[in-house]
Amino acid sequence: MNENLMLAKKLNIAAWGVTAVVLALVALMRGSNKIMLPEGWDLGFLPPFHATVNALTAGVLVYAFYQIKQKKVNNHRRAIYVAMGLSVLFLLSYVAYHFTTPETLFGDANHDGLVDEAEKAALGGLRTVYLLLLISHISLAGLTLPFILFTFIRAYTNQIEQHRKMARWVFPLWLYVAATGPVCYLMLMPYYP
Repeated sequence: MNENLMLAKKLNIAAWGVTAVVLALVALMRGSNKIMLPEGWDLGFLPPFHATVNALTAGVLVYAFYQIKQKKVNNHRRAIYVAMGLSVLFLLSYVAYHFTTPETLFGDANHDGLVDEAEKAALGGLRTVYLLLLISHISLAGLTLPFILFTFIRAYTNQIEQHRKMARWVFPLWLYVAATGPVCYLMLMPYYP
């Protein structure tokens, strides 16, 4: 087995491990037991930061796509490194925020932690639109994570043809996740305390 394939095999195992850890953290952060921050600390600035990082990631992905279509491989590679870095930054701050801060509910206008019938009625079908968007965003983020890593590994280990085949369907999913993050934030923004 050549050196690149051996490295790819090891990196694939690491990618599955990273995916398992990330999914476990996401599951744990949804629990009701939050980590108490020291007095005076507030991570309320993070949701707009998350939206910004997601929007930047989407922009960088579009740039990376444009660069590879122009056959500027080095520019494409650098852009993908930036997109990966932004995604890691997002993930770390997202987990920190959700481990320490109560969940904000779409439609909870009085900030009591519930969306009552009157609040649901005031939203009409907009709540359904938001929930469908959020569910697709979160589901695809979890499902595509290992495949984003595998696509990256294929390029990193110089398995270019396999990288291209995977990137054709991984790229639009990653772009969808990055682009819908800011949309979800903008829809949820009026309900943050």
